Amino acid sequence: MAEVVVVDAVRTPVGKRNGGLAGVHPADLLGAALTALFERTGADPAEVGQVVGGCVSQVGEQSFNIARTAWLAAGFPMTTAATTVDTQCGSSQQAANLAASLVSSGVVDMAVACGVESMTRIPIGSNSSKKLGLGVPIPKSYFGRYELTSQFEGAERIAEKWGVTREDTDAFGLRSQQLAAKAWSEGRFDTQITPVDAPVLDAEGNQTGDTRRITKDEGLRDTTLEALSALKPVARPDGVHTAGTSSQISDGAAALLLTTPEKASQLGLTPKARVVAQCLVGVDPVLMLTGPIDATNLILERTGLGIDDIDLFEINEAFASVVLAWEREVKSDPDRVNPNGGAIALGHPLGGTGVVLLTKALHELERSGGTRALISMCCGGGLGTGTLIER
Repeated sequence: MAEVVVVDAVRTPVGKRNGGLAGVHPADLLGAALTALFERTGADPAEVGQVVGGCVSQVGEQSFNIARTAWLAAGFPMTTAATTVDTQCGSSQQAANLAASLVSSGVVDMAVACGVESMTRIPIGSNSSKKLGLGVPIPKSYFGRYELTSQFEGAERIAEKWGVTREDTDAFGLRSQQLAAKAWSEGRFDTQITPVDAPVLDAEGNQTGDTRRITKDEGLRDTTLEALSALKPVARPDGVHTAGTSSQISDGAAALLLTTPEKASQLGLTPKARVVAQCLVGVDPVLMLTGPIDATNLILERTGLGIDDIDLFEINEAFASVVLAWEREVKSDPDRVNPNGGAIALGHPLGGTGVVLLTKALHELERSGGTRALISMCCGGGLGTGTLIER
C-alpha cells in the first residue's frame, strides 16, 4: 500500500444560521474551498483522479452529487470523477478516509476530500422530513432491536453514564468560546481560512445585489459562566446541555489534497503531513455519540501508540458531554484537546465539519510544532470516525 500525504487543507469561515453565508448556494460554498485549495498549492486540478465529498442533508440544493456539482461549477475539469457520501456528522471525515484509501490502494495518484453543509438553506433533517411524502427512514423492524433516541437524548445519557454534570458542561462550553476567541485574536486561523464573497440578503431573505466578504467564524459569543448557567436545558427539563454547550447550526465547507510522496515530488508539491491510520467504527445507536472513544482506542491499538504520544486531538464538540466522556475514558491531557475551540464556539456545518477539523489539526500542528494529531467525530446512528495524521 502506498503512503498517503496531505499537501494542504483549507476551510471557509463557519457562518452562523442566517448569517453571512446564508446567501451562498452550498455548491458555490464548497467551490470556494476547492478553488482556494488549488490556488494555495499550485497543483493542477487535472491531476486529481477523484473527488470525495461529504454532505448530510442531500436534498434540494445539496442533492444530485454536490461534490461533482461544486467541482464543475468552480470550473474544474469535467473528466475528474466525484462522489458524495453520507456518514452523518462524520461525512467529510469519512470522505477524507475514503479518498486516502483510493490513493493508498493505487486507484488514483491524487484525490481531493471535501465537505459542505449549508444548514441555513437546507435545514437538518430536510431529506427525511415527512413533508416530502416519501415515508420515514426508520422501518418498524428497527424498533424490535433498538430504542430510537435523538442525539440530544444520547448526549444526556452519556452525561449520566460518565458522571458529567451541568457544571462540567457549562465550564466546557466557556472553555470552547474562550479558546476560539484567543485563537482568532492571535491569528491562529489565518493560514487555514479562505474568505468568501457572499450575497447580502434583505429581511425577507432575498438578495439585494450587494456582496460582502466573510472572513471570520461567526459563532463566537462573549459569554461568562454565569450567563451559561442561566440557560435552559435543550433536551430534558433537568438536562445538562443548553444552547451554550451544544454545537451550533452552521454553514461551511472545507477541502484537502491527498497524494503519494512520489507524485508530490514529481509535481513539485511539498506535503504538510502524512495519513498514518484511519477507521470508521460502529457503536451503540441508542447512546449514539460514543464513537470517538472506540475510534481512538482502535487507532491506538493499530499503531501501537499511547494516548500521550498524540500531541493534538480534534474531537468534535457535538455536545459537551461527548468530549468530556471521551476524555475520561481515554484519559487524555485536556490541554491537548481542541486547543483552539470547537463546534460549541465555531459551529458544526454537519457534512463539512470532518474536513474542517482535519484542516484545523493540520495547521495547528504546523503552528505549534507538534507531530501527531488524532481527529474523531461522533455520528448519528452510532458511528465514530477516526484519522491520525503525522507531520
